[in-house]
Amino acid sequence: MAVVRKSKIYFFFEKPAHLPNRTKLKQFIEAIFKKEKRKLHRVNYIFCGDKQLLAINRQYLNHDYYTDIITFGFSKKMIPIEGEVYISIDRIRENALVFRESINRELHRVIVHGALHLCGYRDKSIDEKAKMGKREDFYLGLYLRNVPRDTFSP
Repeated sequence: MAVVRKSKIYFFFEKPAHLPNRTKLKQFIEAIFKKEKRKLHRVNYIFCGDKQLLAINRQYLNHDYYTDIITFGFSKKMIPIEGEVYISIDRIRENALVFRESINRELHRVIVHGALHLCGYRDKSIDEKAKMGKREDFYLGLYLRNVPRDTFSP
């Protein structure tokens, strides 16, 4: 009898998002935590719109602007990691146009970005942004190399 392993990554869609190969993506996100030597309990990814993310940004962070992602870590000292990652599909679409990327590539970049935040990476200073950007590129490259090309729109 086969043993079914339950994922520690959960996706919730308050706004539709095209995410092909969800099982593989969840496994890859879990692999990021292993590679970063972080014990993982559970992470919820919530895909929503600008209005919801702006409300969260105002209420919890006292920021009055749109953003593509907000990450909340709930575990003390990040052991084991438990958190929520809110992603604005509206910002993903807008940023894809601005950065001349496919929507799917930008979406996956932000998904990796959220995982890295939970692993302890920050992006407030120039040095932190550079370090996090390199890790994002590393993981995004690994993932995209292992996913069939036809699942990503140009």
